[in-house]
Amino acid sequence: MTQQQWTAVDTYFTGLLTPADEALTAALHDSDAAGLPQISVAPNQGKLLQLLAQIQGAHRILEIGTLGGYSTIWLARALPADGRLITLEYSPVHADVARGNLARAGLDKLTEVRVGPAVDSLAALVAEDTAPFDLVFIDADKANNPHYVEWSLKLTRPGSLIIVDNVVRGGEVADADSTDPSVQGTRKALELIARHPRLSGTALQTVGTKGYDGLALARVLD
Repeated sequence: MTQQQWTAVDTYFTGLLTPADEALTAALHDSDAAGLPQISVAPNQGKLLQLLAQIQGAHRILEIGTLGGYSTIWLARALPADGRLITLEYSPVHADVARGNLARAGLDKLTEVRVGPAVDSLAALVAEDTAPFDLVFIDADKANNPHYVEWSLKLTRPGSLIIVDNVVRGGEVADADSTDPSVQGTRKALELIARHPRLSGTALQTVGTKGYDGLALARVLD
């Protein structure tokens, strides 16, 4: 199999199962126009996030890493009318783009974009004694993945779902000697999931328009 074949299959799946959507298309367009990196989740992966949130019956969602709000839209659309999504973004520029995209999608009342280092924002959420989140999607700087998982445990409840994106690192995640901080951060997060008594998790490899990648899923236990 080649990248071209993977992309062709994703194109087929997307055309069949995730038809064109004006708000999502515009979100990608505005993100590109603002010079944001083209690293948003693929449409079929966005739909997967939405389905997982719906299966979870999520009322409260936490996203770590907003970018232009593309994945945020998918997740927020899974919420009921009284739901809430808080998304954390380091860059003020990215956050402004995301707010505009969320407003155009009619989701600004359900969502809040917080700006600053995610670790600081997570600590602030704990200090606020915020209600637990039913689902956490981690898709930010990979070196901090273990810290994000640890903070997520403080902000969830038994039965909550934690999703960590981009865990395969093009296959490098299997290299214990890698000097790449993103690889080492991902490995530490996976090792934390494996050994933590309050987590039950797994990880999957994927191929598609985003190349060779994958994600980890962890359920918070009692």
